[in-house]
Amino acid sequence: QLQASGGGLVQPGGSLSLSCTASRSIFRMGWYRQAPGKQRDLVATMTSAGETAYGDSVKGRFTISRDNAKNTVYLQMKDLKPQDTATYYCMAYSINDARNYWGQGTQVTVSS
Repeated sequence: QLQASGGGLVQPGGSLSLSCTASRSIFRMGWYRQAPGKQRDLVATMTSAGETAYGDSVKGRFTISRDNAKNTVYLQMKDLKPQDTATYYCMAYSINDARNYWGQGTQVTVSS
């Protein structure tokens, strides 16, 4: 089970943060996002070993971090742009289960 929090409305150039907590230790956690009428795309993920992956459009602006002791992943978003507007989904990949798990979406809206 994944519990996400954060998001909301922010002006262009502003910052927001998201967090997501898993009910157990899990290999890879992170975020994907989906805008209306578009596919779900990678935002950022991080493994329990600290390996990260970022979507091209967020590199240099978003930072993912993780607290393994709390089974929690954080996403710090800076210099937000209107095109960052989307529903953000926490995801977790379990090696043991060989599957992705998804949390409820949280809305991020960037608008003046």
